Amino acid sequence: MIAVASRIRLEDRECPLSTTVQHVGEWWTLLILHDAFDGYTRFDQFQESLDISSSMLTTRLKTLVADGLLERQPYQTNPVRHEYVLTELGHSLRPVMVALAAWGNSRLAPAERSMILVDAHTGDEVEPVVVDAGTGQRLDDSNAYVFAAGPAASDAMRNRYARPRV
Repeated sequence: MIAVASRIRLEDRECPLSTTVQHVGEWWTLLILHDAFDGYTRFDQFQESLDISSSMLTTRLKTLVADGLLERQPYQTNPVRHEYVLTELGHSLRPVMVALAAWGNSRLAPAERSMILVDAHTGDEVEPVVVDAGTGQRLDDSNAYVFAAGPAASDAMRNRYARPRV
């Protein structure tokens, strides 16, 4: 067997962006999670909503359960049937999904948006932004807020962030 050199750098293997993409970066995974946030829990609901093959849905659901984002729970005993419920970890992805949808909508004229985020009580459209929890400051200024090596960073990661920013 011929060994193939990995094209992934060490700092990418420890990067929270790359590890997150390993869990939720697949097309169907994001759409299944979106449906779960909308209250879907059953296999047939996901399949009908997404028009996804049974085998692909089974694979994606197993991965989401293994990754701790969904939990498989019985809802019927005879015959046994299961539903897929968001875990606390799964719920914690909602702000990320909201931000992704907002980014997508920001590229469209208001009349072209097929889905918007609204206040559940007033129905008013809201504009999600990512802010620092301590200061309330928006984090979209890449000159004011930059990534830095964290306490567990390898030498490669420390070197990456020790370089002057371009």
